[in-house]
Amino acid sequence: MTATMAKKDKMVYYFGKTKTEGKGGSKAILGGKGLNLAEMTSIGLPVPPGFTITTEVCDGYYKAGKKLPKGLMDEIQDAVKILEKELGKNFGDNENPLLVSVRSGAAVSMPGMMNTILNLGLNDEATEGLAKATKNERFAYDAYRRLINMYGDVVMGLHHEQFEAAFDKVKKKHNVTEDTEVPAEGLRELCEAYKAVYKKGTGEDFPQDPIKQLQLAIEAVFGSWNADRAISYRRIESAKGNTEINNLIGTAVNVQAMVYGNMGDDSGTGVGFTRDPNTGQNKFYGEFLINAQGEDVVAGIRTPQPVAQMAKWDKAAHKELMEIKKKLEDHYTDMQDIEFTIERGKLFMLQTRNGKRNGIAAVKIACDMVKEGLITEKEAVLRVPASDLTHCLLPSFKPTARNAADVLCRGLNASPGAAVGKLAFTAPEARERFEAGEDVILVRRETSPEDVEGMSAAVGILTSTGGATSHAAVVARGWGKCCVAGASEVEINEKGKTITVGGRKFTAKDTISLDGTTGEVMAGEVETQEPKLSGDFAKLMEWADQYRRLSIRTNADSPADSKRARDFGAEGIGLCRTEHMFFEADRIIHMRAMILAEDEDARRAALKKLLPFQRKDFEGIFKAMKGCPVTIRLLDPPLHEFLPHEAAAQKQMAEELGVKPAEIKKRGEALHESNPMLGHRGCRLSVTYPEILEMQVQAIVEAAISCAKKKIDAQPEIMIPLVGTAAELRILREKVEETIEATKTAKKFEGELNILIGTMIEIPRACLTADEVAEYADFFSFGTNDLTQMTFGYSRDDVGGFLPDYIEAKIVPVDPFQSLDTSGVGQLVEMGVTKGRSIKKKLKVGICGEHGGDPASIEFCNSVGLDYVSCSPFRVPIARLAAAQAALKA
Repeated sequence: MTATMAKKDKMVYYFGKTKTEGKGGSKAILGGKGLNLAEMTSIGLPVPPGFTITTEVCDGYYKAGKKLPKGLMDEIQDAVKILEKELGKNFGDNENPLLVSVRSGAAVSMPGMMNTILNLGLNDEATEGLAKATKNERFAYDAYRRLINMYGDVVMGLHHEQFEAAFDKVKKKHNVTEDTEVPAEGLRELCEAYKAVYKKGTGEDFPQDPIKQLQLAIEAVFGSWNADRAISYRRIESAKGNTEINNLIGTAVNVQAMVYGNMGDDSGTGVGFTRDPNTGQNKFYGEFLINAQGEDVVAGIRTPQPVAQMAKWDKAAHKELMEIKKKLEDHYTDMQDIEFTIERGKLFMLQTRNGKRNGIAAVKIACDMVKEGLITEKEAVLRVPASDLTHCLLPSFKPTARNAADVLCRGLNASPGAAVGKLAFTAPEARERFEAGEDVILVRRETSPEDVEGMSAAVGILTSTGGATSHAAVVARGWGKCCVAGASEVEINEKGKTITVGGRKFTAKDTISLDGTTGEVMAGEVETQEPKLSGDFAKLMEWADQYRRLSIRTNADSPADSKRARDFGAEGIGLCRTEHMFFEADRIIHMRAMILAEDEDARRAALKKLLPFQRKDFEGIFKAMKGCPVTIRLLDPPLHEFLPHEAAAQKQMAEELGVKPAEIKKRGEALHESNPMLGHRGCRLSVTYPEILEMQVQAIVEAAISCAKKKIDAQPEIMIPLVGTAAELRILREKVEETIEATKTAKKFEGELNILIGTMIEIPRACLTADEVAEYADFFSFGTNDLTQMTFGYSRDDVGGFLPDYIEAKIVPVDPFQSLDTSGVGQLVEMGVTKGRSIKKKLKVGICGEHGGDPASIEFCNSVGLDYVSCSPFRVPIARLAAAQAALKA
């Protein structure tokens, strides 16, 4: 579309009694609001007539350098003529003028993000005419002052405060405090004052030509599509998984005849939901104001009343509204968010759209609508956004307390939930204070595996750097622990044990609250509420399990995590990270002794002390998983991550091991790597130090044998990480098989142990040569965190510094560490599946990266034929629902 758009391309769609052109049309073209205005008109609801300018015009407006396409104003004037004839009023008439509202309306709801102008079409003479026609001078000048204010603000960019200052002077002059108390004479004076503000700010008089007003208002609404707040909203929604919002070409514009809720005490306006968006309860939830226009409700200038009280004011209007509630739900088969106006006792519908709701309400509404016969079980499964199930599983802040909170700053919403605690600045401090019975929030610039003890002890985690898949975020999500990452406004002074935010200082004695769902950091204690998992939640999960094809596993490293995941419906463990088992105080000392050892015998001696801990953990996990498969990843991180780097900690370690601090420092320096992510880790450790592999495999086998003797069905799967060549897997598979047989012989076990041996595919070369790798693998598990890092060349711990700019510039649509890059990384995954199964047709293939809990990524995994996805325990229900939705969509 260009500025010379051909006349044959329809740009304007009329809706009203004369004709309704948009009925059954495309939401992508008419926008959600435009389509729904046409739909409501077509089913006989009282909708003021008007017309919709398409989203394609908005797209053309930007492509033509912010110019309206040729012929648009002609189509608009034709529509205005139909509107005038239908209502018996004329646009710009001096006696009984037709006024219109000009509103945005994209295909995906973006409430409050774009511009609206009301009462358009008024000028000095038309206002006098409106006063005479309605016999209500006060109403007419109230409408005019609103237009001058909104037009000045929205179209000309004047600050609202300039108009408010003028209003305050008028109220003071007439000795009143409320807007509604200003008499007609005062509002007439106010209009003159507003025109003076307008002229001072723009250098020109307020426009008296209604068509010019309309044209500039339409351009202003199109212009608001790329306003900062609208761009930010789309970016945030996209990051939350709303990928549909990335495909929009612009906003439609809806021009609609005005109806007036400010004509007196028999008029009013309101907004509402056909069901409670917080609880899902089937009762109307909304508010209304008497003698007001819609902006008054939204802006919070006056305190509205609950719609439940509306019957006392106007019984007939309330009854009609309740009838419309049912009619809308019967038509749309979903909960609706509506706007309405009552003009002198007559009810008008201005808008309806599918109402936004939290996860708790979404589940209840879906289940209730199945009972009511409005939707099927399949539709219920598709109706609930999978990621919204988070709201059902984690504690949250009470809405009233949340609204009154003192917000300090906002970081990345890395792991949802609510956390309240005092500040702790190191992992040992967090652990010590936790053991003393204190709730603490661990505050770090960034976290490392060395901090896991403190992270485990803390009720929440706050970092000033890092992204949504940084170490802090990944571990926090796995533990269902609230985390806000990358809060760059938080200045941390670890030595002084303080943080500074916006000039305000907080110490270890101060309490803060974290909202991991919004990323907000708040001062003081904000009251929380625990989740209540209703029978509806279990019912929805049952329906989802009927339709999904993918199996759902979990990433779990302890018996407690395993049990939690099983309770949430996990069908196995797709990733057990053995390195997380080494950091507890009674184990880390032996791990460090192994690292300091100067020869193989000394290493084996230290590993021998670690083996019982590993065996006990594995046995507990097998028991918790009750016959489900457990994929255990052999040691993955580089050894330097297990050593302390600060002098005080090195000194303490030296005392524990009976060595000199200099030895520890020297060993740490020797292990230092410029890029450890690409260094001596994963399968490379097992090649260099096969004794580590042997100890871990021996512990797995001994645990499986112990379970077998206790009639516990253990199903271990051994995963060799970071393989890039078939030769690595061949050599290490042989070592694993030798160790399995040696352990069975040593334990004199003659029973059957069906232990699969596979690999984690996380290096692009492994995908490219998957047919070679598959020769030695019983299964593939795609580690998409590292695969994404290596494919993009982005460090997931440092990406927060530039990724927001990349998303805003549309270089990447979403954070590729949160939602799988299907065109790049996904192509490697698909290639790995195809090549692997070309060698072994029944090769088991899954995914165990963080993407395993992301609904969009799960849809891709379903499409390329994976057998399972694995995610953190708290995301298991999300994955179950997303897998069902993927199967139904396919």
